[in-house]
Amino acid sequence: MEIVIANKSHTVYAEIICKTIEDAAQVRGTGIAKRKPAYVAAKMENGNAVIALDKGKFAGFCYIEKWGHGKFVANSGLIVHPDYRGIGLAKKIKLKIFEHSRKKYPNAKVFSITTGLPVMKLNSDLGYKPVTFSELTDDQSFWDGCQTCKNYDVLTRTNRKMCLCTGMLFDPKKQNEKEKPVEVKENVFKRLKKMKQNLFLKKNKK
Repeated sequence: MEIVIANKSHTVYAEIICKTIEDAAQVRGTGIAKRKPAYVAAKMENGNAVIALDKGKFAGFCYIEKWGHGKFVANSGLIVHPDYRGIGLAKKIKLKIFEHSRKKYPNAKVFSITTGLPVMKLNSDLGYKPVTFSELTDDQSFWDGCQTCKNYDVLTRTNRKMCLCTGMLFDPKKQNEKEKPVEVKENVFKRLKKMKQNLFLKKNKK
């Protein structure tokens, strides 16, 4: 298994990456912003993506998005092919893309919005903290990307203050290398997710 910074030679995997992301969204029943193969390919060509390959077979992927003129970056589209789930690959990809983001954009705040409990736990282990959406980028193009998400109506209904996703932020200015990240147990994220589902999804059923 190799996990490398993607380049132009990896654009042949763009379609299977998008298909895997779409399939995962349907299985989970959660909102994941859709991306087209051309968009994913561009990320690879610009050196803003990480891909995992097993002897040439696609295994996993994640890419970097830059917002607010480089003040914020996001590690998006984290996906692992079904054949390689349950072996800790997502954590390795997440660490690789996070380190790559920190090298390319050392002064940028790294943020994430997700409904996935495993991703929240990975973020927490890397030093991300749960934050309100107001602490994230105000770049309109980022929020426009949420329009393909099935929960977009929740975001608009709350005037973009909250959604089923949880916002998490890594601020390099607030990090102390001598301090270890505070471990947050998964059941904390589970309770948070359940509270949001009860708050917002019940309204949809009325």
